[in-house]
Amino acid sequence: MITDAEIKVQGMKALNLALGEVGAEKFVTLLLRAPFDYTQWQRQLWPGKSVAELSQAAMQLRQAQRSGGRKVRGKATPTRRSRG
Repeated sequence: MITDAEIKVQGMKALNLALGEVGAEKFVTLLLRAPFDYTQWQRQLWPGKSVAELSQAAMQLRQAQRSGGRKVRGKATPTRRSRG
């Protein structure tokens, strides 16, 4: 089982990769600043998508990242490497 500390580290790495350092920090600040219902937000994040569809998209993204690029709207783009 993954520890809370490991989840935090992996989460920040994922945010840095997806948003860059400044965007990741801004995201965390926004979460901390406003009342936030994670469950409600998650339900609205991908309306109309099944768990199977989300899983398939995540697996495709992971494979694209491992091969040196990530798919964004059908295009392979270089992945961002986080510092640290």
